[in-house]
Amino acid sequence: MLKHIYSIYALIVFVAIMLLIFPFAFIASFFGRIKGGNMVMRLCMLWADLWFPLIFIWHNKKYEVPHDKSKAYIFVTNHISYIDAAIIPKAYRQPIRPLGKIETSKVPVFGFIYKNAIVTVDRSSAEHRANSVRVLKSLIKKGISVLVFPEGTFNMTTKPLKEFYDGAFRVAIETQTPIKPVLFLDAYKRMPYESL
Repeated sequence: MLKHIYSIYALIVFVAIMLLIFPFAFIASFFGRIKGGNMVMRLCMLWADLWFPLIFIWHNKKYEVPHDKSKAYIFVTNHISYIDAAIIPKAYRQPIRPLGKIETSKVPVFGFIYKNAIVTVDRSSAEHRANSVRVLKSLIKKGISVLVFPEGTFNMTTKPLKEFYDGAFRVAIETQTPIKPVLFLDAYKRMPYESL
């Protein structure tokens, strides 16, 4: 019972903050893919900064090696929870564009913010996948980091990781961009993918 009440509360707070930032995201969308996208990502960072404390989740990040935020990287991370989308702007405090499925951009209001903050990919279209790779390379050349879930979707297996797609690694080789592996440690415990 308490879990359901908490989930409803967390959703209400999430939507309330989303509605507050939406007008600013709408204005930012007129500034183009680079400047506007960076503005929308900063709004998403604010959204995450407000939401996590209000739902009593405290974020902690640890670096195994020194991290230079002024450089562009290809971040690769595990994908096990819907909360991953909120962790991204909380964890990465630099210009970044995640690669995400195009279907989510159809969700009212959230989808508008989503498609202006990320690079979308239609996984069913080879042409669209190739275009998404071109966009990722273009962003890297402009000094903007990208984030890819190399498993492609939620890991619903009993293994720690699913088999990786090679897209992120090909882009890294072709652009000579360093790869940074990142682990979202307890996202599944906070919000299992089956919970929505």
